[in-house]
Amino acid sequence: MLTADLAALSAFVDTRVGIDLQLIYDAARRLASAELPGRCVVSSWTALIDYLKLTMAHCEREAFRVLFLDKNNQLIADEILNHGAIDHAPVYPREIVRRALEVSASAVILVHNHPSGDQTSSSADIEMTRKIIDAARTLGIAVHGHAIVGRADVASFKALGSI
Repeated sequence: MLTADLAALSAFVDTRVGIDLQLIYDAARRLASAELPGRCVVSSWTALIDYLKLTMAHCEREAFRVLFLDKNNQLIADEILNHGAIDHAPVYPREIVRRALEVSASAVILVHNHPSGDQTSSSADIEMTRKIIDAARTLGIAVHGHAIVGRADVASFKALGSI
C-alpha cells in the first residue's frame, strides 16, 4: 500500500489517508537514505540490503542505480542513472564510468530492480555487468558488486558467482 499511487489508494481509503500513507513511505525512504552517507556501505551488507529493498523493491518500473564510493568505501553519491520499462532499463557503461570520474569515485556498486519480483539475473544482465567492469577497470574504478532487487529479496552477482 505504501508504494501505490494516490489514485489506486483512493479506491480503498479516504484521500487524506492515502496522502498520509504516501508521506509515511517518503519519510521512511528519506530516513533510510540519510543514514547511508558517511558510513562504510560495503562492510554493512545488511544495512545496504535493507536500504535497497525499501527504495527499490516496490517500484513499478525498472531502474538502474549506482552507489559511488570513495577509496575508504564511504558513500559519495547514490544515483538512479536510468529508468526503464517494466522489464528493462538501458544502461551505458560509458555513462557510469563518466559519472564515477566526475564524483571522484574509486569504486561503485551497481543495483537494479526487477518489478516482476524475481531477482534472477538474465544473461543480458551478466553481459552488461561485465562490460561495466571492463570499462571501469581501465580507469582504476572497482566494481564491488551488482545487486538485483526483487520484491522479497536481493540477489548479489558476486554471491551467485556471476562476476
